[in-house]
Amino acid sequence: MVSPSPSAVPAIGPGLFRRALDAVLYSSSWLAAAAAAQTAATFRNWSATGDVNLRVVALVLAATLLVYNLDAVLPFKHRQPAGTSGRKAWQQQHRRALAVLAGTSAVLAGYLFLADGWWRYLPGLLPLAALALLYSWPLARWRGQRRALREVPLLKIFLIAGVWSAVTVGVPTLALQRPLAQAVGLLAQRFCLVLALAIVFDIRDLSRDRAAGTRTFPVVLGPARAKAVALAFLAGAMALGFERGVPPLELLITGLSAASVIIWADERRSDYFFALLADGVLLVPAVLYFLN
Repeated sequence: MVSPSPSAVPAIGPGLFRRALDAVLYSSSWLAAAAAAQTAATFRNWSATGDVNLRVVALVLAATLLVYNLDAVLPFKHRQPAGTSGRKAWQQQHRRALAVLAGTSAVLAGYLFLADGWWRYLPGLLPLAALALLYSWPLARWRGQRRALREVPLLKIFLIAGVWSAVTVGVPTLALQRPLAQAVGLLAQRFCLVLALAIVFDIRDLSRDRAAGTRTFPVVLGPARAKAVALAFLAGAMALGFERGVPPLELLITGLSAASVIIWADERRSDYFFALLADGVLLVPAVLYFLN
């Protein structure tokens, strides 16, 4: 038997690992996994038996992939220069693959939405879907120009936190047919945590938002004061968690992880800092809950 030459054996090394990491991070798969994990944790928190409805988790996963990848393939975004952003360059290079992923996610989300009877909640879910889709699409006319909701001064992070917490808390609460009033504490806690981390991404986009005239907290207040605002919202999330009886160790690990990302945030940091670590903080409380 003749052994294959070294050149015939596929190389498995740092290059392959980095390509795989880029695909997971920049296709929003890592972020969608965080949304799915938080949804599953909500089921464990509210279900009398502790069971997780995997079909709802899959719906949230597919919907998150759809929204973020649809945003990534917007035509006007691919006319913008990538600059030093590895994330944007990767998305421009893999635009067709992202479009296929968005289409596949739309089919899966649509099937689960119809098959599981979510159309009954359409009046409540439609505003969430509209906010998620209009976040980047410049469809509304404001001051003589078509603008997206993300361009409304200081509104962007509240939209992100509101939609994220409503989906990962509100959707499983509806599936369990529990009164939404019972989920207010968890909803507020998750809203504050996501809000704090959303400011981190505004720090990443500081120069671009300033050039575009988009008034975010870092643009208006400067990075240092914006970090102070983020830490205040994080403190609120921790206080709400303590009030809800979340184990102190879980709060401590989540709080330290989020605070570290907020303090070290800088627009000059690599895309991996934001896509891997900042988004990864969203996974921390959900993973800790399942380990508890």
